[in-house]
Amino acid sequence: MMEGSRIKINEWLLPLSWLYGVGSDIRNMLFDVGILSSKSYDIPIISVGNLTVGGTGKTPHIEYLIRLLSKDYKVAVLSRGYKRRSSGYVLAKTDTPMEMIGDEPWQIKQKFPEAYVAVDANRRHGIERLMSDQETRDVQVILLDDAFQHRYVTPGLNILLVDYHRMITEDQLLPAGQLRERVSNKVRANMVIVTKCPRDLTPIGYRVVQQALHLKPFQSLFFSTFKYGNLKRLFGEGEMQLERIRKDNMHVLLVTGIGNPQQMEQDMRKFAQYVTPLSYPDHHYYTSKDAKEINRAAHNMPQPMIIVTTEKDAPRLKDLKGLDELVRDNLFVFPIETEILKNKETTIINQIIDYVHKNS
Repeated sequence: MMEGSRIKINEWLLPLSWLYGVGSDIRNMLFDVGILSSKSYDIPIISVGNLTVGGTGKTPHIEYLIRLLSKDYKVAVLSRGYKRRSSGYVLAKTDTPMEMIGDEPWQIKQKFPEAYVAVDANRRHGIERLMSDQETRDVQVILLDDAFQHRYVTPGLNILLVDYHRMITEDQLLPAGQLRERVSNKVRANMVIVTKCPRDLTPIGYRVVQQALHLKPFQSLFFSTFKYGNLKRLFGEGEMQLERIRKDNMHVLLVTGIGNPQQMEQDMRKFAQYVTPLSYPDHHYYTSKDAKEINRAAHNMPQPMIIVTTEKDAPRLKDLKGLDELVRDNLFVFPIETEILKNKETTIINQIIDYVHKNS
């Protein structure tokens, strides 16, 4: 098992996983033989997805692609808008409420207002609206968020993300494990990125992952990690350098509603000796009860203290009624970006740019 593995298999659910696998195999077979159809488009389409349920770092990698491509191309991001309180196709504006499009699309639109961000559970319909509607018809590249299983669309470049701490080769199908489909289906990917790697991953560590994944010759393998910016106040203006947490020996209350809070906690412990996690389910909509719990936890923290949350949680916490003055004065957002390891950044950039250029 990989170093730092967070895989837990519920072995008593393995019979249900077998049934789930049969259903998944039948669905994929229907696409493979053409009974269910997959459509291609005359525009570069890049899919970013995974084989597992939970956080593999899709949003930071989508943001990496936007930064890379938006210098030369008009970029659109199409998501299904998980847990949004709307239906059908919605094109985001900078003032679109988060509830209308979901937390991750909202975050992307706030950080990249020049990019088109749309949500539609029907990816074909969403692509066709982006390409035909007057206000978006100048789009040149479409990024599909979390679309590895959405086989009704054939992307020109299919990027599969694999969490270093939850290697797909050691996992099991739902519900015993967290795999959405069998590991063998990784063959659909043109590019595999192993995410959340330790920055000091050794050459032997790289080889172990490479051998475990056993990719085909046409598949490119890359490794990524997260790099961190200064903490930003959620309420009001101002930033704080991460080093100040260690320098002032601050206690950190870490409030998260994400798929993999353990990774966030581990990352924060690189900067803070004392971390108290307060975790909620992925994409959680915070309630007045949660506000009271956060207030209580903050008042119980030793001083000096700081409250830290994720970019994904920030819009839901900012709109939450009932957070008291102590919380609002000390609540900061922990921004992250993707960094490609092993001196392969130029290689991955060239592959992506070449694909877009040849298909534009």
